[in-house]
Amino acid sequence: MIHLDNVSYTFKKGGGVTNVNLDINESEFIFMIGPTGSGKTTLLRLIYMDLLPQVGNIVVNKFTSSGMKSKKLPKLRQKIGMVFQNYLLMNDRDLFENIALPLHVLGSPKRQIMELVEKSLDKFGLSNKVNHYPHELSGGEQQRACVARAMIKEPDILLADEPTGNLDPVTSFELIKIFENINKAGTTILMASHNYNLIKGRGHRIIEIQNGSVRS
Repeated sequence: MIHLDNVSYTFKKGGGVTNVNLDINESEFIFMIGPTGSGKTTLLRLIYMDLLPQVGNIVVNKFTSSGMKSKKLPKLRQKIGMVFQNYLLMNDRDLFENIALPLHVLGSPKRQIMELVEKSLDKFGLSNKVNHYPHELSGGEQQRACVARAMIKEPDILLADEPTGNLDPVTSFELIKIFENINKAGTTILMASHNYNLIKGRGHRIIEIQNGSVRS
């Protein structure tokens, strides 16, 4: 499903990833552990093809980074959901509109948007917050909203960049359980974290990233 072959991407000011070889299978749940600045975000951006490798090749759902053209990116990203540490919710839109945003981008019919968003709100325990704005939600609620938005288009792959970074321990474990339920339904998940205590002993594959190098 995801294949990285000798992938490197470095920034002029330093940082990035070097010589990464990684295979992620369909329906797998992988934790990527490493300190801040180790290259976790860069690797996620490469898989999302927000960055294209300077060396090597990436294959995601049969899309290859070699010769990737911008017109093909939307089709690739329809099948990838992104969850961010800082939520990136739109402050001038209520919860319904935030979660519905990817469906509007896809041009989905209004009735379908209504049905899918209502189902998503219920699934993630946010039905009573439908008309609330991001600043009216707790950190945990904002992160659940971010997950709901990422999953609204039913992606094959979910990429999560330090999703528990701003959450307390209890809320963090609750979010991990949400991810595990999503994974049980068949979604492939790659979650980046610097908190080993949060992810150890859960039975999922852990890869380590240090100074841009990955160890499985």
